[in-house]
Amino acid sequence: MKPLSALPAATVKAISGVFCDVDDTLTSEGKLTARAYTALERLHADGKLVLPITGRPAGWCDHIARMWPVDAVVGENGAFYFYYDAAHKKLGQRFLFDAATRAANREKMAAVRERILREVPGCALASDQLYREADLAIDYCEDVPRLPPAEIDRIVALMRAAGMTAKISSIHVNGWFGDYDKLGMTRTLMQERYGVDLARDEAKYLFVGDSPNDAPMFRFFSNSVGVANVADFGVRLTETPVYVTDRRSGEGFVEVAELLLGANG
Repeated sequence: MKPLSALPAATVKAISGVFCDVDDTLTSEGKLTARAYTALERLHADGKLVLPITGRPAGWCDHIARMWPVDAVVGENGAFYFYYDAAHKKLGQRFLFDAATRAANREKMAAVRERILREVPGCALASDQLYREADLAIDYCEDVPRLPPAEIDRIVALMRAAGMTAKISSIHVNGWFGDYDKLGMTRTLMQERYGVDLARDEAKYLFVGDSPNDAPMFRFFSNSVGVANVADFGVRLTETPVYVTDRRSGEGFVEVAELLLGANG
């Protein structure tokens, strides 16, 4: 990974939008700091498209779309995107699967959940599970003592054995039925809401992340950035970002914002 300072000045000046993970990318030790939130606000005020791309639940994303200085949000690792239509004062929601399919998948997840909680001592159902529409989130370090790597891998294996897609974030193991990820819904959002074909125009955008569930985004974007704590995942990170910040978590995001804002004076 190259230092963020190696990002060419002409590339920095041409960036028109920023995609970013939330946990441990925008947040620091579980908190959204004033500096990180202000960085979002300043990027948005500068005219850049600002889009959080997160594994967090629908309930959180409703709040993010309505109240944060962002244009839209992709949630639950690509299960949907939400946006707030200020002109009509209405939240827009676009799910990949219809309500009946989501309900059927949640029924199937119940058995997987019980098996994981029974067979992997020390893990827990994520505290935000109640607000999820499409996935199962198992906490391995957010509200429980951090599990050893072998136990995290055991959660992944149990999900995959049940036919689920499983991804590790910085706090949870997320599992869902269906072949989708953060990148797929990001591309759908950009095409449907903004008429942008990311396959053609990805170089105009920058992604910032920190963990293995960001791998599709790291792989796709030539301007992919990891905040410094991305290095904590070591060999678990199957795809690495092109660039890395000097600072960790939310301060790393601030570092990215300062670079982009500085390019425009």
